[in-house]
Amino acid sequence: MARMKFICDAERCIECNGCVTACKNEHEVPWGVNRRRVVTLNDGVPGEKSISVACMHCSDAPCMAVCPVNCFYRTDEGVVLHDKDVCIGCGYCSYACPFGAPQFPSQGAFGVRGKMDKCTFCAGGPEESGSEAEFEKYGRNRLAEGKLPVCAEMCSTKALLAGDGDVVADIFRTRVVQRGKGAEVWGWGTAYGARQKGEGPGQGPHKPKEGVSS
Repeated sequence: MARMKFICDAERCIECNGCVTACKNEHEVPWGVNRRRVVTLNDGVPGEKSISVACMHCSDAPCMAVCPVNCFYRTDEGVVLHDKDVCIGCGYCSYACPFGAPQFPSQGAFGVRGKMDKCTFCAGGPEESGSEAEFEKYGRNRLAEGKLPVCAEMCSTKALLAGDGDVVADIFRTRVVQRGKGAEVWGWGTAYGARQKGEGPGQGPHKPKEGVSS
């Protein structure tokens, strides 16, 4: 059985927030809750990176460990979900999660505590798959329809990958091998191809020297 996982490629994420918008629209997420958000590190300085963050559906999920009513459960695909009918809204899971995935829905300027809400990997909830009750509480069950999470499908640069953990890891590993790492990723070779001896900036293979016909 496939174990579903997310990976976000920080070298490809352009902070467009398309994944955030797609998630809210697909599941009609309540106001004040972002099941997915984009976090930018070193904003505005060299080395700036952005990454799309949501529930990572941990193999050893801390939210499951601290929940006093055991409303969290794991599906056969490794997706961590929760039962809103059992949830008491204590917020322990919100404090335990390193990704801040479980959130309180907010109503009005100051918010009102209620049942916790979190990313479902587009796998719905404990209700019957595709039912109106499931959609109202958890959003659309795309996995039951044979589809992947909408956030990954809508990512314009394919920075966000979702699906079978082994397949996703192979894709990311291939990218790293092909593009290199660190300074190699956005170096001269990436932008202009191999730099020839004696060529300066602006004189690579894609921009001929002055006086030389293309």
